[in-house]
Amino acid sequence: MPKYEYRATDRSGATVAGLVESDNLELAADTLKDRNLTVISLSEHRKGGGEIEINLPFFDRVKIRDLVIFSRQFAVLMGAKVPVIRALRTVASQTENRRLKAIVLDIADESESGLALSVAMAKHPNAFSQFYVNMIRSGETTGRLEDVMDYLADQMERDYDLMTKIKGAMTYPIVVIIALVIVGFVMMTFVVPKMTAVLTESGTALPWTTRLLIVTSEFMRDYVIQIVVGIVAAAVGLGLWNRTPNGKRFIDGAILRLPVFGMLLQRIYLVRFTRSFGTLVEGGVDIPASLEVCADVVGNEKYRELIVQTRKEVMDGHSISGVFGKDGSMPKMVPQMMAVGEETGRLADVMDKLTVFYSRELSNLVDNLVSAIEPIIMLVMGGAVGIMVAAIMLPMYNMATSM
Repeated sequence: MPKYEYRATDRSGATVAGLVESDNLELAADTLKDRNLTVISLSEHRKGGGEIEINLPFFDRVKIRDLVIFSRQFAVLMGAKVPVIRALRTVASQTENRRLKAIVLDIADESESGLALSVAMAKHPNAFSQFYVNMIRSGETTGRLEDVMDYLADQMERDYDLMTKIKGAMTYPIVVIIALVIVGFVMMTFVVPKMTAVLTESGTALPWTTRLLIVTSEFMRDYVIQIVVGIVAAAVGLGLWNRTPNGKRFIDGAILRLPVFGMLLQRIYLVRFTRSFGTLVEGGVDIPASLEVCADVVGNEKYRELIVQTRKEVMDGHSISGVFGKDGSMPKMVPQMMAVGEETGRLADVMDKLTVFYSRELSNLVDNLVSAIEPIIMLVMGGAVGIMVAAIMLPMYNMATSM
């Protein structure tokens, strides 16, 4: 259906702008009139200026940073008692992300036509998650949309700051490791064979380190294409297997058992769960519904199944902490604190304290890991260079001294 761009004035005399879908220009004008808008200009929406409409799922997403900014701006306007529709259009006019801007304008149009804000947002799952929509719905139901929106913006900013810190801290070691692998592969494939050719032709007895280096280098040189294809095939196969229930269950379980990194990832999943669950409960969403949303938010199949099982237990009248307490992958502190929250009726406060605790622990883990990785990388790099030099230069030195 064609889209039409419009500028109009509402009942208060404020100028608004956006997009409206209709079969033709006349019907578009009638639609705007039904919304009590006085049309200033109305024209067919045409993509131009280099804008490309991309419908691939990978590109059809809104960045977390843009969503955080939208949430904060919308919360501020709601706190200033600006009407929802006007607030949406104001935020849209200040949004740099074209995709999010179009979505917000569409939500404003849907809301203006009488649709609930949460329902309108639910039509755009690539931008607004189930967690986000449920929080908005809870605010609409309880009449506390302003408070919920402000609380949601705070939580999203904290989560975004934490994930940004983790990504920033891990960027350096990851880049260094990738560079080392590439440089090592190039050295073993192209440089080392030329240097060891002299040693092989000399016919002298070579130490085991040199022989091992020559065999490894020859293998990598002769099978370079097969190695690259094998690595790519293994990565693709692992990715496809991860999309299957059994594969994802196995991989996500194995991830939690990794040394050092397993504990780091476990803390990330715990923070996601405690923060999301606490936010939903604080927003007035009932416990079974909150658990259902958190199961998809946490991002690990092992924990997802654990939360789903917990939801079933809760619906059968059992304690929320029972299933968590029996599972070895969940720290004992979590079910114990949740049990206290249930008994005292302050589950949301307890989840907030758990979030603060594990966020601080996660931050310390990241700092310690980065501090430990740097000297480890230097040691590995120095050891590799030392072995290579010893394997090549010592035989050459022996050849030179024996002449």
